[in-house]
Amino acid sequence: MDAKKSPGSPSAAVARLRIAGAWSGVLEVELEAWTLPMLRAEVARRSGGSPDCINLICGGKVLKDGEEVRPLSQLGLKNNSKVLASVVSRDRGKALNEEAAAEAERSKKLARIRDAAKALAERHADGSLPVEDYNIELEDQNGQKVVFNSESDRRAIMMGLMLHANAKSLIKKQIFKDALDVLYIAEEAFSLCDPKFVEMIDNVPILQLDIVWCYFMLQDISCLSMAGIRLEKARKGFEHSHGKDSTRFRLLQAGRYAELAIYVRLELLEGVVAYHSGHFEKARKALSSAQAKYVQLQVSDEALSLLMGMGYKEREAKRALRMTGQDIQAAVDFLVEERARVARRREDDIQRQQQIMEQKRYGRTPQNKAVNLNKLNELVSIGFERYLSAEALRLNENNMEKALDLLTDPERNCVLQSQLESRKKSKVSRPTAANMLLRSRQSAGNNQQVDSNPPTHDQVGPSGAAADNHMDERDEVGQLDAGEEEKYEIERDEAMEGEIAKELTGDPLADYDIEVAKEGEALEEYFALLDSNANASSAPIDH
Repeated sequence: MDAKKSPGSPSAAVARLRIAGAWSGVLEVELEAWTLPMLRAEVARRSGGSPDCINLICGGKVLKDGEEVRPLSQLGLKNNSKVLASVVSRDRGKALNEEAAAEAERSKKLARIRDAAKALAERHADGSLPVEDYNIELEDQNGQKVVFNSESDRRAIMMGLMLHANAKSLIKKQIFKDALDVLYIAEEAFSLCDPKFVEMIDNVPILQLDIVWCYFMLQDISCLSMAGIRLEKARKGFEHSHGKDSTRFRLLQAGRYAELAIYVRLELLEGVVAYHSGHFEKARKALSSAQAKYVQLQVSDEALSLLMGMGYKEREAKRALRMTGQDIQAAVDFLVEERARVARRREDDIQRQQQIMEQKRYGRTPQNKAVNLNKLNELVSIGFERYLSAEALRLNENNMEKALDLLTDPERNCVLQSQLESRKKSKVSRPTAANMLLRSRQSAGNNQQVDSNPPTHDQVGPSGAAADNHMDERDEVGQLDAGEEEKYEIERDEAMEGEIAKELTGDPLADYDIEVAKEGEALEEYFALLDSNANASSAPIDH
């Protein structure tokens, strides 16, 4: 028997692989020691070919080299596995290798996106002191913070929303395959949240709709049955969050038609699924409903010109007209409100920026939390010195009662003041590596937040970018030492985290602001298909 063993443990189990195609025979290998390149090289040697021209298939799947070399056992090969070896041209072999390399790069980036979103959610969901120059918060469309029953729910929703925003950015760039992968991870994150809360918001139905839209744009007919299931979930989710016929949503939106584009896409896709399932009447009904809504969203040149003449940009004017049913006065009111909202958000961001800078001066609590400024203000209001009160809260994990006990105990208060003075002098005389590191960082400059509207819509966004030129003022007790600070920085994927945070636009109506141009083209296409099918069915039969 002709076989070759890779160096390994003498006691390692030997498996038999049955090779057919370019070379036929049995190879004895150690599945835990052999890798795919080794197997391909051995088959090439025996067949007299080049490893670059050998294509291996097992279990109906082409075996491809990934970025990380893994043993054959992790690729699904077992004892007596059948492997088909085929010879391809050198150019084809090169193309396969390039395709495998591209797939490995996609997988690597997807893992980075997932890990970055998870890290951001974990740091910003539990009240920890931000290490970035912004803070990520969950708010409703009125700017009020969303209250969750548990930290795990908050973390799951935050992660899901950040991933969904990243996927939407990919969809806008028409990178639908990558967007689909990110949407699947976002769906998994949402599934970790309390179902009762998820039912109240429309983020998950919108995510289902975005997944099916990617199927459609990729023209993936194999996902037809799953598309139907997802669309049913989306419609039920919208009914829960928007109310029957969107009555609840319209009430929250002051009677505006913000959701109209969402339903154009939903009914279009429902019609597409029905058509490909052979339900032509159902398809026509769904497409006709989508068409009626699509017509409502068409902006007249006269109305657009009128608003642009008032100084509004084309994009914001179109959006206002679409969301107000082409009512000029209502559109103007909408634009005025939007600009006021943006101005308020900018003021809030500046205030939050100042708060983050102040909290960073006080340092982290033993459990890595920021000093609670509301409690700090209460202590200051009754006469305690601010820095002393901040340190008392920091040492006691923001426990108000314990902080008061410390401040009102003359002996302990005196010790605390001495420690503050001693450490302040130490920091002033010897700048730490951590401070130098922080001074070198560039400001994120992204002061935007994304709104949400429970029970209708949740979103997440960064707020309060802190100016780094003030970071060296953190000369009070409580901050991490240089080694710990540097370790915390090194473990972050700052580039990917920054990319994700940048995609959080702060726009509470972004999910509903769809141009629907592609939807219009698809409606024409499928109406033509339905008409063609109807004509073919009614054509007389020649005898």
